[in-house]
Amino acid sequence: MSDEDPGNGPHDTPDSLDAFEELIAAETDRDPDLAVIEAGSRTLRTQGGPPSSDVPARPEDPEVDKALRAVETELATRWGETKLEPSVARIAALMDVLGDPQRSYPSLHITGTNGKTSTARMIEALLGAFELRTGRYTSPHVQSITERISLDGAPISAERFVETYQDIKPYIEMVDAQQEYRLSFFEVLTGMAYAAFADAPVDVAVVEVGMGGSWDATNVIDGDVAVITPIDLDHTDRLGETPGAIAGEKAGIVKQDATVILAQQPVDAAQVLLKKAVEVDATVAREGLEFGIVSRQVAVGGQLLTLRGLGGEYPEVYLPLHGPYQAHNAAVALAAVEAFFGVGAQRPEPLDIDTVRKAFAAVSSPGRLEVVRRSPTVVLDAAHNPAGARATAEAIGEAFDFSRLIGVVGASGDKNVRGLLEAFEPIFAEIVVTQNSSHRAMDADELAAIAVEVFGEDRVQVEPRLPDALEAAITLAEEEGEFAGGGVLVTGSVITVGEARLLLKG
Repeated sequence: MSDEDPGNGPHDTPDSLDAFEELIAAETDRDPDLAVIEAGSRTLRTQGGPPSSDVPARPEDPEVDKALRAVETELATRWGETKLEPSVARIAALMDVLGDPQRSYPSLHITGTNGKTSTARMIEALLGAFELRTGRYTSPHVQSITERISLDGAPISAERFVETYQDIKPYIEMVDAQQEYRLSFFEVLTGMAYAAFADAPVDVAVVEVGMGGSWDATNVIDGDVAVITPIDLDHTDRLGETPGAIAGEKAGIVKQDATVILAQQPVDAAQVLLKKAVEVDATVAREGLEFGIVSRQVAVGGQLLTLRGLGGEYPEVYLPLHGPYQAHNAAVALAAVEAFFGVGAQRPEPLDIDTVRKAFAAVSSPGRLEVVRRSPTVVLDAAHNPAGARATAEAIGEAFDFSRLIGVVGASGDKNVRGLLEAFEPIFAEIVVTQNSSHRAMDADELAAIAVEVFGEDRVQVEPRLPDALEAAITLAEEEGEFAGGGVLVTGSVITVGEARLLLKG
């Protein structure tokens, strides 16, 4: 991708949309959705900086890019992540023929409704700071599929991703032939992650579930530490309609004699999780009782924390992420790493404070209250359910002093979109509704109809194309004037955020 002129906003380039359409038309041999995103990233001029190194761009080598696209195309023929057959039989069969690579290293297993990826990244940073070689598996990705599998704190290269797939492809096909259903997209990626970790080899794996717990493809590991972030209502059609019912599925990652790190939970969810822990003789540490936040204050670019861990207090910990929920994620991550090292059980002393501070200070979480442009400020956040939206709205109010905030929202049709919009209504002066390139995206007009009911017709603008939506929102924010504090929040879906990130930071 070519470098962009950092001095202009999208509205300064009247010919950009024509160029955008021309570039899309030229991409006849490419995936059309990807062509739209990449073409936009070359034409929508912004003041954004270069993308973070932990969100990789397309490979520069044409041959490597071609090989990666071939793997992506093959994976796309499999069941997507929203089509599930609740069983670990297929992934277990794949692990068996691969020689159970997931058993060659200890693991920390993470489930919950919100905060899983940020918590996983914090755990990874802490373990890496203590000189352990880490593997991290998270989903979904923001921009590149290779983000899902990380080694030593960075996504694996496109070359390694392709090699890993080719190495296990014969075994995938063998399992496909033996099972009633072929391995799904997520099951194949899980197999790739576990194989890549064993091949590295890693000292420890940090694994985030895809959905639920009991029958999630990741649940062929026996996590030494099970981490459960806050449980709320999401995927209710598959997991249950109450926090307690959802907790029953998520409790499936709690294994015999493990240590369970529990974030603050609804009462019915906590009861289910504690009951499961008793059944398997697991040790439980609860946020607010055995560990938690002692103090928290907003700081430039993030917040300054004093955390109480299983081994004592950790004062003056700087976290370069915004929002109370990220402070809670940090407390959970610290307790998880303490548990992994036996703090509070085998050893009474806390972890080295300087190492803990260094690790947290280096944490990033792309697409989570991430500032990608200034003047006006544009923030990306992947909130996609009401609980996540409420947390984001609270964090925006605390961390940013916007006099006028414009929302750009593109959501998935299978989510509680009304609840999402209601959570954002108090902080958005106006909302621009749009849609991303996913087949799961809610139609912009359908989303607009709900938005009008929540915001009123005068506060809703419809722009089906994301580049148009971003341009409209930035223009609305700039109506406040250069120094008046207008801003834009892009949210509603990880896919929307990923596509906006390419457009704004490409």
